[in-house]
Amino acid sequence: MSDVSHMAAALDQARQAGENGEVPVGAVVVRNGEVLAVGRNAPVADHDPTAHAEIVALRAAAQALGNYRLDDCELFVTLEPCAMCSGAMLHARLKRVVYGAADPKTGAAGSVVNLFAQAQLNHQTEVVGGVMAQEGAQLLKNFFKERRVNPHPLRDDALRTPEACFSDIPDYPWAPNHISDLPSLNGLRMHYLDEGPKDAPVTWLCLHGNPAWSYLYRKMIPLFLEAGGRVVAPDLIGFGKSDKLKKDDAHNFSWHREVLLQFIERLDLQRVVLVVQDWGGLLGLTLPMEAPERYQGLLVMNTTLATGEVPLSPGFLAWREMCAKNPEFDVARLFARGNPQMGAEECAAYNAPFPDKGHRAALRAFPAMVPELLSDDGAAISRRARDFLRDDWRGKTFMAIGQQDPVLGEPVMRALAGGLRGCGEPMLLSEAGHFVQERGEQIAEKAIAFFAP
Repeated sequence: MSDVSHMAAALDQARQAGENGEVPVGAVVVRNGEVLAVGRNAPVADHDPTAHAEIVALRAAAQALGNYRLDDCELFVTLEPCAMCSGAMLHARLKRVVYGAADPKTGAAGSVVNLFAQAQLNHQTEVVGGVMAQEGAQLLKNFFKERRVNPHPLRDDALRTPEACFSDIPDYPWAPNHISDLPSLNGLRMHYLDEGPKDAPVTWLCLHGNPAWSYLYRKMIPLFLEAGGRVVAPDLIGFGKSDKLKKDDAHNFSWHREVLLQFIERLDLQRVVLVVQDWGGLLGLTLPMEAPERYQGLLVMNTTLATGEVPLSPGFLAWREMCAKNPEFDVARLFARGNPQMGAEECAAYNAPFPDKGHRAALRAFPAMVPELLSDDGAAISRRARDFLRDDWRGKTFMAIGQQDPVLGEPVMRALAGGLRGCGEPMLLSEAGHFVQERGEQIAEKAIAFFAP
């Protein structure tokens, strides 16, 4: 077979990489005219900075031959190899490397440097460039053009709530922000609010629960901002304006927690007061122990830690049973029933992210995800968090309890308070229910004074 036919096979691998959201580069390893192994870019999917197409192909070829030396082999790649890949090719003792498009930014076969031209090296590999260069360059051009036009393309296994669904919601004037390049997101688009000065003395990190979204904090955000704070309020994947995975079983405790950890690190949040409720606490209270220096306070509302050691509350078990029997329950009606002071438009805003049952996988998955047994996903990390918050937490802690909460009532919250180092007498809201933020102005006022630097 000719160089062109082998490069065509490499281009097929590049196209597959592009379809998977990776930079479209493909490679094949050939021996005696036969394709021995193939590879395509996969650093995002594999969380591996070395997973370039050439490295993937070299590893597969070495496994096929049972030898790390690839004598008499040729490698065809659609883009000029970088220094890492060129070094690996030389170590593999390749007979010949054929590439397509030149890479003026990182090419190590002549564009930036030429590692293959170093006479001091103990192996010399023949290099040929420019084979089907236009086709390889066009794949790259199309890929990056699409990302300039649409920086957050939708994954095939996800849905995105149309923006029109959010057009009439009241009291939510803040600009949207999106992120999709966290390794754990793997291209999923996560929405968040980020308001106020980046160097504010307090960053209020507001984490919502199920079936809410960042809209839950609309009554508290203005007060935090007026006091000079910064507010960051993400929507968990599956909720709000974030992407919705199609499959229920795509959700798990550890993955959602990792997304939050990477999100906090990416935004480099400092001087954080962690504001949590419901799943915002189940996940959020496990975060400070990983980077205690980022946090200065906890504002805890109607949540818990699920360690697998204490039975889940009867109220929560009833909620989980209801969700299992009525997976299409009306979210707006749920909020109206527990918050009679809310208007119809406010209640409807909680339905907005879920226009049909296809968008509701997270709503179905989350009740069953709460750790119940010692071995359940999230239970061990919750036990570590409990020990940290009881023994090693050095920040301030403020708790507010909605006493009308049928899911996580006052006894659950007081038990949690007993394990939070430095937590004083909770603020009790006699008319508030589970979604205590719906009466959040008075909590925000107290919290601003409590956490003042």
